[in-house]
Amino acid sequence: MHNNPPDDTAHPPRSSWKWPHFPGTVHDPEKGIPEELYNELVRYTKYASGAYQVLCPRPMGNTLVAQFINPITGTQGFIARDDTRKELVVAFRGSREITSAIIDTSLLLSPLRGPGLPENTDAHVHTGFLYAFRSVGDRVLNVLREQFKEYPQYDVTVSGHSLGGAIASIAALSIRNSFPDAALRLFTFGQPRTGDQSFAELVETLIGVDNVFRGVHSFDGVPTIIPTRLGYRHHATEYWQFTEPPAPRHVRRCVGAEDPEGSASIPSTGINPAHMVYFEQPIASDPTVCI
Repeated sequence: MHNNPPDDTAHPPRSSWKWPHFPGTVHDPEKGIPEELYNELVRYTKYASGAYQVLCPRPMGNTLVAQFINPITGTQGFIARDDTRKELVVAFRGSREITSAIIDTSLLLSPLRGPGLPENTDAHVHTGFLYAFRSVGDRVLNVLREQFKEYPQYDVTVSGHSLGGAIASIAALSIRNSFPDAALRLFTFGQPRTGDQSFAELVETLIGVDNVFRGVHSFDGVPTIIPTRLGYRHHATEYWQFTEPPAPRHVRRCVGAEDPEGSASIPSTGINPAHMVYFEQPIASDPTVCI
């Protein structure tokens, strides 16, 4: 477990720590969200997009710490270090290969068990998503552990698109539980429902609703492709770009996890064009995010 040295610069314990609040993030249909927050959504969309690249030598121009891929599950991503922002970014790729598609269809809910995950919980998650996380979870934690030895005050941001967003939400819990002193944020884009109500509440409690940014692009059908009747629920907090063009005023901060005025109000049409573009960023097709 990551323990910071007892000095004035160490992160406060999880119970007292809170990410700096973006002014005006409470839903205002006339104003949308602050430009600063919108720019953060754009930034981490690019990281999630970069995770699709076979090689990503300089994620967003920053240091590539490690790339990981499991050939059995197709789970792929990287860990980058931004020394300007003093941040470690963990990014997961979404569905691209047949192996990933098989994981996508494993709809059975399984107990939340895996590397670094909380043990005393009754939360359940999508079996395929959990299997994908388990295949790389130890690797991610080991790399972060080594990085924290040299950079103990760095924050962590986890990002992912589609299937990668689901894996990112599980990974974020693992990172929170393993390194409770590290400041942590979670950004996902086009994330399908990942687990049950207990899982959603665990994400909201341990990571914090103000530290979770679940982006949804207009009529993207993937976030609602797994129905609630199977026992699945989204976690907060959803940021729904409800119309075009992409702009801060067109993004709504939704209330709770399954806000009926958010993307849950749109019937799912599965993977569609909206799923492959998020906050101005074409997903998987822009190699410039890796140089």
